[in-house]
Amino acid sequence: MRLFLRDIRIEHTLFALPFAYVGAVMGARGLPTLAQLAWITVAVVGARTAAMAANRFFDRRIDATNPRTANRPTASGALHPRVMLVAIAGGLLVTAVAAWNLNPLCVVLLPLAALGILFYPLCKRFTWGAHFVLGAVDGFAPLGAFIAVTGSVTFPSILLFLAVTVWVAGFDILYAMMDYDVDRAQNLRSIPVRFGERASRSLPLGLHAAMSVMLLLAGLLAEATPFYFVGVALAVVLVGYERRLIGLAANVFALNERVFTTNMAFSVAFMLTTLVAYTLAR
Repeated sequence: MRLFLRDIRIEHTLFALPFAYVGAVMGARGLPTLAQLAWITVAVVGARTAAMAANRFFDRRIDATNPRTANRPTASGALHPRVMLVAIAGGLLVTAVAAWNLNPLCVVLLPLAALGILFYPLCKRFTWGAHFVLGAVDGFAPLGAFIAVTGSVTFPSILLFLAVTVWVAGFDILYAMMDYDVDRAQNLRSIPVRFGERASRSLPLGLHAAMSVMLLLAGLLAEATPFYFVGVALAVVLVGYERRLIGLAANVFALNERVFTTNMAFSVAFMLTTLVAYTLAR
C-alpha cells in the first residue's frame, strides 16, 4: 500500500480538489450540502486514482527507461502491474458510486469521464496535444462538481472546464521539458519535442493568461460578488510571477518545482476567494 500510494502520488489529489469545490460552490451559489461535498470528494479521489493508475500501467516501460522515473514502483518492478489494473477498476467503481449518489446527469456523463481517464496516458504516443487532453480530464472536476449540484450544464460551468483545461495544459508543457531528451529518443510527442524549448516556455504564459480571462467571464456570467474577482486578480498575478520564474530559471527541474508549488497555492487561494464571494460576501 505504501508503494502504491507513493506511485500514484496520492498527496497530489489536493491539487485536483480546489477547483472541484469552486464548481460546486458556484453551482450552489453558496455552500452545497455536506452530502454533495462528500460525494464530490469521493468522485475526485476515485477518478484521480484511476487516472494515475492508468498512467503508471500504460507508461511503465517508458518510465523504466527514463532516469527521472525509473525508480517509480511500477516502472522498477517493485509493484506488480496488476495492482494498477485493480486500482483503475476500483477507482472507476468508486467514481460511479459517487455519481449515482449525486444525480442522474452525472451517471449519464460518467462514460465520457472514464474514456478520458483511460485515453489520456496513450495520447503522447501519437499527438503533441496530449497536454490539452490531460487538462480536459482535470477540467472534468469543476464541471462535474457543478453538474453534481445543479443537474445542468451552463456557460459558466463550461468556462470553468476550459479554464482548468488550459491551466493544467500550461504547466504540463513545462513539466514535459524535463523529459525532452527521453521523449525524442522514444519518439513520444509533446510540445517541447515538436516546437522546442523557447515555445514551451512562452506558451504556458499565454495559456494561463487565457485561464484568467475565462475565470473572469465565468464570474461575470454567474453574477459572482466582487470578492470572486480577487481570485481572478490572483490569476493575473500568477501569470506575472510565472513570467519572472520562466525568465530566470535555467534549470527546468527547479523551475517545475517552483511552478507546481505556486499553482497549488493559487488553486487553494482561488477556492477560498470563491467560497467567500458566494457565502460571507453576499
